[in-house]
Amino acid sequence: MGRGKLRIYLGAAPGVGKTYAMLSEAHRRTERGTDCVVAFVEHHNRPRTEVMLHGLEETQRREIEYRNTVFTEMDVDAVLERRPAVALVDELAHTNVPGSRNAKRWQDVEELLQAGIDVVSTVNIQHLESLGDVVESITGIRQRETVPDEVVRRADQIELVDMSPQALRRRMAHGNIYKSDKVDAALSNYFRPGNLTALRELALLWTADRVDEYLQEYRTEHRVSKIWGSRERIVVGLTGGPEGRTLIRRAARLAEKGAGGEVLAVYIARSDGLTAASPKELAVQRTLVEDLGGTFHHVIGDDVPSALLDFARGVNATQIVLGVSRRRTWQYAFGPGVSATVARESGPDLDVHIVTHEEAAKGRGLPMARVARLGRARIIWGWLIGVGGPALLTYLHTSIVPAMGLPNDMLLFLSLTVGAALLGGLLPALASAAFGSLLLNYYFTPPLHLWTIADPKNIVAIVVFFAVAVSVASVVDLAARRTHQAARLRAESEILSFLAGNVLRGETSLEALLDQVRQTFNMESVALLERAGDVEPWTCTGSVGMAHPLSRPEDADVDMPVGDHMALALSGRLLPAEDRRVLAAFAAQAAVVLDRQRLVGEAEQARELAEGNRIRTALLAAVSHDLRTPLAGIKAAVSSLRSDDVEWSDQDRAELLEGIEEGADRLDHLVGNLLDMSRLQTGTITPLIREIDVDEVVPMALRGVPQDSVVLDIPEDLPMVAVDPGLLERTVANIVENAVKYAPDGEPVVVSASSMADRVEVRVTDRGPGVPDEAKDRIFAPFQRYGDAPRGAGVGLGLAVARGFAEAIGGTLSAEDTPGGGMTMVLTLPAASGHPPTHPDLPATATS
Repeated sequence: MGRGKLRIYLGAAPGVGKTYAMLSEAHRRTERGTDCVVAFVEHHNRPRTEVMLHGLEETQRREIEYRNTVFTEMDVDAVLERRPAVALVDELAHTNVPGSRNAKRWQDVEELLQAGIDVVSTVNIQHLESLGDVVESITGIRQRETVPDEVVRRADQIELVDMSPQALRRRMAHGNIYKSDKVDAALSNYFRPGNLTALRELALLWTADRVDEYLQEYRTEHRVSKIWGSRERIVVGLTGGPEGRTLIRRAARLAEKGAGGEVLAVYIARSDGLTAASPKELAVQRTLVEDLGGTFHHVIGDDVPSALLDFARGVNATQIVLGVSRRRTWQYAFGPGVSATVARESGPDLDVHIVTHEEAAKGRGLPMARVARLGRARIIWGWLIGVGGPALLTYLHTSIVPAMGLPNDMLLFLSLTVGAALLGGLLPALASAAFGSLLLNYYFTPPLHLWTIADPKNIVAIVVFFAVAVSVASVVDLAARRTHQAARLRAESEILSFLAGNVLRGETSLEALLDQVRQTFNMESVALLERAGDVEPWTCTGSVGMAHPLSRPEDADVDMPVGDHMALALSGRLLPAEDRRVLAAFAAQAAVVLDRQRLVGEAEQARELAEGNRIRTALLAAVSHDLRTPLAGIKAAVSSLRSDDVEWSDQDRAELLEGIEEGADRLDHLVGNLLDMSRLQTGTITPLIREIDVDEVVPMALRGVPQDSVVLDIPEDLPMVAVDPGLLERTVANIVENAVKYAPDGEPVVVSASSMADRVEVRVTDRGPGVPDEAKDRIFAPFQRYGDAPRGAGVGLGLAVARGFAEAIGGTLSAEDTPGGGMTMVLTLPAASGHPPTHPDLPATATS
């Protein structure tokens, strides 16, 4: 008996239609004569899903009593006894009631598959175990019911049931997913457009990866070596040189032109470990390719073109990006180069892009780490070859191999001296020349085994040998020192270029620049000191490294003057004279950064002054109109009451006094908002944060609106919030007053609250005219009123003050469209520490 096949319908969220699609497939299979049985399907009182169950055979469910409540679960024994060809099992990640045959439903499904029964099931992307943390960070809800990824990956078929967030929210608003009393809570919590978009992306990416796995398995099973361009995969060949950054960016642009493009950067190192690549540069390029969404790979291979092509074909790449060779013209005599070889051998199924760059034809230089100084291992080998080599050669010629004549012996000894110079430098080479001369005199120059030389010609030969050996050693050592100097100059130029670029682009702060100085010169602390005049005391404008920075340049180990009244002070060690040139450049750039920071501060002050002038202008306009209106009403009412020409009735007097009271209230409200905005502009608000319940503050904020104009929906089990109660009350009051002002008659404003992860949200929903997306940010600006303000009340400060207070207490205030028309103000507040948020059951247990 073979194992059954598993087919899974995967969705991004509840309600996208997974169960409906599964039942539709069951009807199609039944019409073709397949024996299909509904083992367990929940329609969740959705009419369209319930209709799809008609005409399908359902097995009886098993009833289990748990905590005085009877639950129904899938009866695995009944399905195994019925032995259908296909069983429909909904909600693969479901946790069975304690006392069931298995703890999880996917384990029930595994039994059916082992019995040879094909299974069709459903699951949402948020129930995959590996994505639990990601889903919680997006939605704020930890999924309690999960299924191991491997269970879903082993499925023979996976079909994505997709739906746009807007369409899913419309289905929700029409009542096609949840009952009407749960729609508003679902739309404002789990089913937000941002949540649904992120979950949809997760589902699409996970399915795309699974399709990739299917394709790779098929290519492996059928031994397909030809590249199939199912999507653009671009391999970037890196050498470790600076041109790699250009190649990576070029490949990223190529990948952006095609949907689903992927960049794979590969560096191929030789198996013997000898490489001219800079580890620092490779690290920079690895970071760059990962920042651009690609991956970095390190491959071992002695034949670079073959290894690069093997890698590209192994990952089913469609394009290779290589740089123009850095070889000089004469170096092409040794071969065509990697780029030309790869282009020639790539074949018709793999495109090769050869990109020009600034390093083309400049030659391949060794990295600084190898030429700056000789390593310990090389010095040891230099001494071994320079001293041990002549001794071993003498032993061979005197004991095993007969001597080949004095000229040939001298050439052999000279080659050992050159080798010692190349590896160990000058001292091993000089020792080799001296030791070799003595051995030649004693063992190879007549009379043998004596320190005398009989033939004058041999004296000349040994002297020439020693002179040549010393000359060669000196030349090699000079070349090494020149290379070291060149490497140092190159390092200095790279540092200065990088420094100047960052400073000119404004990417480096003063503290970051001083920290770079400290790291570059290996110092304990660095401080930039400044004084107003020649006799004024020094002040520290910036420092890194020490809790108590230097106060005078004289106290530093190294000081570098910058003009007449500024100096860079370093402590930790003394610097050689050659390093002071670079330090002078750092000091000059530090002065530039300091000046730029001050200019930025002055520009910010100027902007604040301009904003203040704009606020004052708007305030004058508001005073001239909005404040004079209630004053005019009060003045008219008072004048009427004081008039002796008219005899006012008690009702008339009451109406006039009521008008005076309303005008005074309007004036008090307007002046209060003006004062609040002034406090916000001057930054004089100091919140007194303490823990408090939302349901204690919100009712107090509704005293300024009619009682029947607002409906409260605030759960009692909300976590406490850490806010300033007074500022929170003013914030909610301004939001509610604004909503009531725009709400149509007979449509009360709804004030609700819920918890999401580590925050609490207060939502004020009205059914008014709403605000277009392009104006949602503008309504929070001071003295702004969108459209025609009803009843002419206010100067456009209510929402501006509300947002300012919300930010002052660590919250946020934003505007959203209300499903069905209107606008919803969302006030997000930080939950108090030590009070874990409560997660709504919706939709942790809801599936479609």
